[in-house]
Amino acid sequence: MEFATARRAILQLLGTVAPADLPALLQWMRTTRDFDEFTLENNDIILKSIAEDLRNCLPPGTVLSSEQRALQKILEQPQPTVHVDAFLYDDDFIDSLCEKGKMSRNYCTVCGSHQTAPLGFISHSFSLMELKFIYHHVLPDLSGKILVDVGSRLGTVLYGGYLYSSAMQLYGVELNGDFCQLQEMVIKKYQFGDRIKVLHADICTQGSLLQNADVIIMNNVFEYFLNEAEQARAWEYISHNVRKPGSLLVTVPSLEESLSGLQTNIQLSPWVEEVPLNYEVYPQMDIDRETLEQIHLYKIL
Repeated sequence: MEFATARRAILQLLGTVAPADLPALLQWMRTTRDFDEFTLENNDIILKSIAEDLRNCLPPGTVLSSEQRALQKILEQPQPTVHVDAFLYDDDFIDSLCEKGKMSRNYCTVCGSHQTAPLGFISHSFSLMELKFIYHHVLPDLSGKILVDVGSRLGTVLYGGYLYSSAMQLYGVELNGDFCQLQEMVIKKYQFGDRIKVLHADICTQGSLLQNADVIIMNNVFEYFLNEAEQARAWEYISHNVRKPGSLLVTVPSLEESLSGLQTNIQLSPWVEEVPLNYEVYPQMDIDRETLEQIHLYKIL
């Protein structure tokens, strides 16, 4: 059935509903999750299309020459490590690149020999599975809510929020102008501008935005891009401004891990309470449980 025919059929059906029951039916249609099986698959396709667009605009490692600090941090890892953006390159895609000889999951431990060990992989974006986990199982209904993604980079959290949630407004705050341009390209092409706004700014200039946010998401946000003194400054600023009672903070890794080793005055127990998450929501699917367990949810006290 084509769109025009289906639309007429639905309108005709609504015309047969008893007037007293019509408001309840319309309210159910607005709020039910019964249509998810029809809409989520299409949303997955849209996100995969966005990933393809971005792959065509970026080098394979998706770390730009303007990200000197991130490049240096990757080189400083205790084992050979590469950046592979999880949104752009899922496991199947990486496998196909390996088969073509364009990528390897291993490195040679003794140059010229056959002794090999697994490469380390780092991603600064959530994968499609992680986005669905966050919006379907970590966060509550976001109708009327404001979400802020700190260090929005490619904008994956924003696109996922647009498609998988009812958030009223999604803000991305990104310091790198090159990534802001990429996000604006996607927003324009896919007509996301009614609910997504990208700010080319230092998060430490966005106190009002943080104070009014209902949800703040931070994925590996400072460690690879700031030195320790700058990280401490940024976390102090966030802890000072993210104080709206009941608002939510989603982080990777945990706050404890992010703050360890930094010289700050932040006390977690008076500020936040961690909310336990159910990591068993995909029992029949082949997922990376360890990756999901890096996602933490906190409620502001």
